[in-house]
Amino acid sequence: MKFTIIRRLTALVCSVSLLGLLCACAGANDSASRNGAGKGGFADRTLSVFMGRGPAADVIKASLPEFESETGLRVDLQIFSNEQLSTKLTVQLDADSSSPDVFMLRPLEELKLFHKNGWLLPLDDYVRRDADYGFGDFSPSAIDSTTDNGQLLSIPLSTEQQILYYRKDLLQKAGIPVPRTLDELEEAAAKLHDPQNGVYGFVARGQKNALVTQLSSFIFSEGGDFQTGGRASLNSPDTVKGMTRYVNLLKRYGPPGVMNMGWPQAMGIFAQGKAAFYTDASAIYSSAADPDKSAVADKVGYALFPAGQAGAKPFNITAWGMAINAASAKKEAAWTFLRWATSKDLVMRSQQKGNPGARSSVWNDPQGVSGFPKEYIAVVNESIRSGVGHDRPQVISVGDARDVVGDIVIKGLLGEDVQESADKANIEFQLIMDRDNQK
Repeated sequence: MKFTIIRRLTALVCSVSLLGLLCACAGANDSASRNGAGKGGFADRTLSVFMGRGPAADVIKASLPEFESETGLRVDLQIFSNEQLSTKLTVQLDADSSSPDVFMLRPLEELKLFHKNGWLLPLDDYVRRDADYGFGDFSPSAIDSTTDNGQLLSIPLSTEQQILYYRKDLLQKAGIPVPRTLDELEEAAAKLHDPQNGVYGFVARGQKNALVTQLSSFIFSEGGDFQTGGRASLNSPDTVKGMTRYVNLLKRYGPPGVMNMGWPQAMGIFAQGKAAFYTDASAIYSSAADPDKSAVADKVGYALFPAGQAGAKPFNITAWGMAINAASAKKEAAWTFLRWATSKDLVMRSQQKGNPGARSSVWNDPQGVSGFPKEYIAVVNESIRSGVGHDRPQVISVGDARDVVGDIVIKGLLGEDVQESADKANIEFQLIMDRDNQK
């Protein structure tokens, strides 16, 4: 029986490889080729692909003619908004449809559910047999996001890391160095907190569900996690310490109405010049750096997420991945497309259009980082090396779990004891984990 989705649908949010594509698939398609299946050896040469709207989809769409010319495959590419994509996939896959053959998904929201339902084709054998693909080029923490129970179920398409945004001018004027630890961040936020003059010391997400991903790096850097050894650990000393850090920063130095802020609202405060520090995903940096969007674009600095007692442990996650439908009747052709779409050449092209890729070689290539601020590049590279491969509870019922975790922070902002709230929440979270395991 398939595990039913019980959660909100959130706003969802090569040249070198082409010859290798044919070679990699030739062994499995020799008989088809001998029978006159056509260029590339594929008898049925039309693939259905679903993607979410964004730079990666735009680049793949624009590059399809060369892929089709080289392989003889035809690609029916359909691009949806995030919410439409999630809904469409759920309907199609729940009906055991063989279409789409390849699709984008949000691994940390959907991978466990889709795997539980048998909707994802394991990709381990494909990457093992294909030495030319360069699978080792993907960062380990990004691959951790696309793996479940030891099986590789998706290939990273875009990544993000949690970083610290700060106002260079404010720090320079006050003679404050860029914070390297969470203690230093709190001290600096306190010194720069000046609400009477319209500047707050710190801003970040405060909405219950939305804040959980940004809370994660505070927890990791103090040595905690949402779950440990298959058990809920929301009330462990290290996890509570990380949560308390986040609560204190928002409560003492944050702007009014922070509990209503997701990333657009929090970034808006920072981009208007109303906050000294802001921590969030690296992928949204353009909202702070673009003069058309930010009043402080020329004053923004970027830094590695500050270290807690366990060091600097920002998340480095796969925001979007690409997977193959387990019910596809064209698995070899689907891998040919997936291999091409996540090749170094396509990742390079996508990154140059603003889609941060998961291949380390692209971040170390001058072409791959052209257009990004120099300081930002160094921060992303270090975050990739030290990052943790998840930013939320690793369960099937992700939405329910996020609400439970986020509620601890909300109660802390309202003046309740964080430890007591975490003790109660840990029981709720364990019940969610147990329920998921029984289905």
